[in-house]
Amino acid sequence: MTATHCPYCSLQCGMTLQRTGPRLEVAERPQRNVHASGADGADGAAASGGLCRKGWTAAGLRGSRERLTTPLVRDRASGELRAVSWDEALDLVAGRLRTLREAYGADANAVFGGGGLTNEKAYQLGKLARVALGTSQIDYNGRWCMSSAASAANQALGIDRGLPFPLADVERTDVLVLVGSNLAETMPPAARHLDRLRERGGRVVVIDPRVTPTAERADLAIQPVPGTDLALALGVLHLLDAAGAVDEDYVAARTTGFDDVRRRVASWWPERVERVTGVEAGTVRALAGMLAGAERVMVLTARGAEQHAQGTATVLAWLNVALALGMPGKEYAGYGCLTGQGNGQGGREHGQKADQLPGYRMIDDPEARAHVAGVWGVPPESLPGKGRSAYELLDALGQDDGPRSLLVFASNIVVSAPNALHVAERLGALDLLVVCDLVMSETAALADIVLPVTQWAEETGTMTNLEGRVILRQQAVTPPDGVRSDLEVIAGLAERLGAPSTWPTDPEEVFAELREATRGGRADYSGITYDRIRAEDGVFWPCPAIDPAPTAQTDEAASTDEAAPHPGTPRLFADGFPTPDGRARFVDVAHTGPAEEPSASYPLHLTTGRVLAQYQSGAQTRRIKELPDDGPFVEVHPMLADRIGAADGELLVVTTPRGVMRAPARVVTSIRPDTVFVPFHWVGANKLTNDALDPSSRMPEFKVCAARVSTVPDSTVPGPTVTA
Repeated sequence: MTATHCPYCSLQCGMTLQRTGPRLEVAERPQRNVHASGADGADGAAASGGLCRKGWTAAGLRGSRERLTTPLVRDRASGELRAVSWDEALDLVAGRLRTLREAYGADANAVFGGGGLTNEKAYQLGKLARVALGTSQIDYNGRWCMSSAASAANQALGIDRGLPFPLADVERTDVLVLVGSNLAETMPPAARHLDRLRERGGRVVVIDPRVTPTAERADLAIQPVPGTDLALALGVLHLLDAAGAVDEDYVAARTTGFDDVRRRVASWWPERVERVTGVEAGTVRALAGMLAGAERVMVLTARGAEQHAQGTATVLAWLNVALALGMPGKEYAGYGCLTGQGNGQGGREHGQKADQLPGYRMIDDPEARAHVAGVWGVPPESLPGKGRSAYELLDALGQDDGPRSLLVFASNIVVSAPNALHVAERLGALDLLVVCDLVMSETAALADIVLPVTQWAEETGTMTNLEGRVILRQQAVTPPDGVRSDLEVIAGLAERLGAPSTWPTDPEEVFAELREATRGGRADYSGITYDRIRAEDGVFWPCPAIDPAPTAQTDEAASTDEAAPHPGTPRLFADGFPTPDGRARFVDVAHTGPAEEPSASYPLHLTTGRVLAQYQSGAQTRRIKELPDDGPFVEVHPMLADRIGAADGELLVVTTPRGVMRAPARVVTSIRPDTVFVPFHWVGANKLTNDALDPSSRMPEFKVCAARVSTVPDSTVPGPTVTA
C-alpha cells in the first residue's frame, strides 16, 4: 500500500493506493494534519469522510484504453497523427524551437502550464522557459483560478496564501461568510466543516446567484445579481460603520487607509445596494447585523467573486469588511481564499507565472533575479523579464509580435479558456503546438506533437494545498511502457537545446534545488524536506531552513551553533503583516459593474460553474465510467422557462456576442429569474464567456456576461454553432 493524496481539488485529501490484480484500489487514509478537526486545527484528530466520489474513483484511468502511450507527430501531408519514438519526437520539438528562436527571437516560443502540476514540475517548467528557451512568454491556467484573490491579498495583507490558517479553523468561527463558493460540490469533504460549525452554534452565510447545495447548508443565503458582490460588500461596511461596529483600536494600531474607504462606503446605504444587487435592503441589514454581533468572523472568497473584470476589487472590498471588524490575525477569524486546482497555490509560487520566480519572488526585482540566477548558475541579466498573462499570451499566438510556438503542460485550453472559439483560432495560427497529456484532450487533438506523460499515481512530487500546507504524493505504480514524466520531457528538451544549469529528473533532487531557490522568499520552502512531510503529514510555508527565534534553547545548544528547525507557519498575521510597516492596507475600491451588461439583444446574465461529478475541463473525469456524465445543461428559472416556452429537458440555445451553444434545459427555482447557468466541464460553455480582464490580476470575466436563450436555433448571430 502507498500513502498519497487525491489528484483533484486543493483539499488534497489523503488516500492509500493498493494493487489488487490489474486494478488500483483507493482507500481513505486517516491523517493527523490534513484539514483535520482537532482542537488546534493543525495537529488534531484524523479527518473523517475525507474523500468524495471523484477521489474514490481517481484510479479509474489506470489501464484505460484512452491512455496515450506513445509520442504522436502530425503528418504534414495527411494531417493525421502518427506514432514515433521519443527521440524522434523530442529531436523534432527541440529543432523547431531552435529554428523559431533564431528566426524570430526568444519570445517566439511560449510555455503554458497548469495548476495540477507538482511543485517540482512547476519549478522546472519556469526554469525551462527562462533558461533553456530564454523566453518571457510563460503563464498557466491558475491565472484563471485565484489570481484576483492573490492580487488583493498581496495588496492588503502583504502576502498571498490562500488560507492563512488551517481549514479546520472554519469550525470555530462564529459567522462564516462564503462569497461565490459552492464548496459542497467543488470540494465536498470540506462541507463537513460547515455542519460542525453550525452544530457548535455558529452561522453560515452563502452569497451566490444560485441556491446551491452549499447555500442549502446556510443560515442565510443571499442571491445577488452576478457581478455585484463588490457593491454588497460596500453596503455591508456602510452599515457596520454606521452601527459603530468597526474595531477602531485594531484599525488604528494594525492598518492604514481606512479613512478613504470610510468615505467611499458612506453613500452605500441599503436601498442603493438593493437597486444595484437585487438583494433586499432588509437582507443587507440582516447580514451586517449578524457580523456586527459576532466576536469572530471569517470571510472566504472563491471563483464566483473572483472571476470578474473587477475580481481584485471585489476581494479587496470583502477584505475591507474583515479588516474593519479587526479579524485578520485573530484566532479562528479573518479572510481567506478557497483555492480551486490541486496545486493552484504552489503552481504560482515557483515560476510558471509570467511575473514570478521561485519562492514567490517577483521577476522584476533585481535581488530576486540575482538569487535565483545564482541557484541556476546563470547570469542574472540572462533571465528574461515579465511576460504576458495567460489570456493575453493565448490572444497573441501567431500574431506578428506574438509567439510562434506553444508548449502546453497539464492544461486543456480549448475547453477552459474564455472566448474559446477565438483561442482555438489562435492555436491554429501557430507554427508549432506541442501538448503533454495522458489522454487525447480537446487541445491535444489540435497539436502538431503530442507527448504522453505520467499521471498522479505513477509519479512522486509535492503539492501545496489550499492551506499553504506542502504535502507529498508518492508513486504507487509504474507508468505504462512508452510514457515519461513531465520532468523527463523537460530534461530531454533542455539537453537537446544545450541549456546551462542542471536538469534532474528525480523529483526529490528537483525539490532540493527548489528549496534553495525559495530560500528567503515570501514562499520560503527551504526548511521543508520529503522526510519532514512524511513525518508531519505536511508542512506549512513559510518554513525557513532554521527557526530564527526558537521558543526554547539551552545555553549549551546556543553555544554550539545548533539551530532549531523552523516548525512551519500554520497561522499568519498574529504579530503583524508582511508589509514594510507591518500594517495591513485598506484599499479604496469602487463598484463599476460587469464589463458586459445585459441589453435588449442579450437581456440575461450568464454565469458558469462546476458540478459534483466533474473536475475542471473534464479531460480525466469525463473518461471515468463510475462518474455520472449527463453532459452540459442550461439551468433556468421557471419564470424564464415560461417566458420562452421551454420545458424541462427541452433543447435550449444560449447565445452571447461570442458564440452559440445548445444544451437541454434544467428548470429550477434555485436560480435568479434574470440569470442562466451553464457548467464549464464540456466544450461549449467557454465559447460563450467574456475575455474582459481584471486590470490587476488579468483574470478573465468567466462568471458573468450578457446572453439570450431560446428554444429554437438562433440564426441571427454569425459564427459557428456549438452543440455541446
